[in-house]
Amino acid sequence: MFKSFNAQGAENLARPGYGDVRATNFFCGDDEAGKSVVKQLVEDVGFDAVDAGPLKNARLLEPMMLLWIACAKSCRTRDIAFRLLRR
Repeated sequence: MFKSFNAQGAENLARPGYGDVRATNFFCGDDEAGKSVVKQLVEDVGFDAVDAGPLKNARLLEPMMLLWIACAKSCRTRDIAFRLLRR
C-alpha cells in the first residue's frame, strides 16, 4: 500500500509544470520495490517525486491537502502547488 497524489488539485494532475519548475508530489510506503514503481509513475505524470518515507508517514501527508485548499481559497486560485527545494 502506498500514498501519493493526495495534495494535488485536479489542475496539477492535468498540468504539474509551472514553467520550468515541476510541482512536488510526495509519496510513501513500506515496500521499496513498490516505491520505485510509484516514484516512476509520479515522474511520468510530470511531478518532482519526493519519497516521504514509510507508510506511517501517510498521516503527515494528509493535512497537506487541507493546507492546499486553504491556500487556494486565500489566493483565489487553484493553480497553486507545493515545491520542495533542495541544496
